[in-house]
Amino acid sequence: MTSFNFIKGEKVKDLKYTVVLGFFLISMVSGQSVLEQDTIQTSSGNLVITFVGHGTLMFNYNDKVIHIDPYGKLIDYSNMPKAEIIAITHHHGDHFDLEAISKISKENTQVILTSICAEKLSAGIVLKNGESKVVQGINVEAVPAYNIINKRKDGNPFHPKGEGNGYILTFGDKRVYIAGDTENIPEMKMLTGIDIAFVPMNLPYTMTPEMTANAVEMINPKVFYPYHFGDSNTNKLVELLKDKHDTEIRIRNMK
Repeated sequence: MTSFNFIKGEKVKDLKYTVVLGFFLISMVSGQSVLEQDTIQTSSGNLVITFVGHGTLMFNYNDKVIHIDPYGKLIDYSNMPKAEIIAITHHHGDHFDLEAISKISKENTQVILTSICAEKLSAGIVLKNGESKVVQGINVEAVPAYNIINKRKDGNPFHPKGEGNGYILTFGDKRVYIAGDTENIPEMKMLTGIDIAFVPMNLPYTMTPEMTANAVEMINPKVFYPYHFGDSNTNKLVELLKDKHDTEIRIRNMK
């Protein structure tokens, strides 16, 4: 397992990563948020991960800004950096926010999205489960994200198979998996070489801590960030994974 000592403002080096645990000041405007941020060294430049909250992330890589599921209830996107790439996992309102997308879009912004989302946003690159595309030099793979157990009162899953995407983004020699809203589905066993994984944990829409721990066992990432976890007990998740020494668990403010 790769070991890190988190010291605010200082770099901690080992053979695989350079990590900075710090904070990203979005704006000096009163009331704006200060967001946690980690920096990962890749073979072709630093990847800066900004933890916006819920299922929402922002990546900075080689002068490119990549927003994942921007959601305007979390932060004022008029103060956020404009995007080169926006990736949308599925069409639910806390992941697919047209107003937030418009605020961070510019002339060359490319939106990666599902076919259902494309019905409301005509511009974009539609990827289905199993498809991939190089977008502005970054390889993007769409993988399944769905429910098997958790269902609505009418018996339909909260996230039916084939409607939503998880994404694997490749930054240099690092593969980053953003699971989207999903359970610990069998397809996770087929994911290989995942360096960093964002996996959800909240009921009734995604997973219990036990299900999330099982997903991590299948994915086997070097670094695991639970996200979209609401009021779920992250301490329980840490306890469940205490013997998984080849994965580092990092808890950030992603309620």
